[in-house]
Amino acid sequence: MGIFKTNLVAVNPADPQLVTPQIEMLVDTGSELTWLPSGFLEKISIKPVRKRSFQTATTQIVEREVGYAVLRSEGFETIDEVVFGLPGDIMLLGARTLEGFGVMVDNLGKRFVATTTIVA
Repeated sequence: MGIFKTNLVAVNPADPQLVTPQIEMLVDTGSELTWLPSGFLEKISIKPVRKRSFQTATTQIVEREVGYAVLRSEGFETIDEVVFGLPGDIMLLGARTLEGFGVMVDNLGKRFVATTTIVA
């Protein structure tokens, strides 16, 4: 597992003019999904599509709404399911977003490294 910080913006896939300001995120390869502040997602009109349950690092089970956003960071872009984070939640850039970006994490250099996508 590797952790470092990067800046990310989220874009409403239905209206690319609606973009969040840059959000400083913890890159966490141990987190499946990306967690963003719900207020930022609501300001760009991203709507929740369902609720999911998550187990935190402290083994607590929490329920959060999720929706879809285009995510951009360090010149990479993907569309992904995002968690509507609540106050007190850590904002994380998760493994699925990293896979969508087509990158590996260079923990020493604290950066993304483009990779070749493997076909089954």
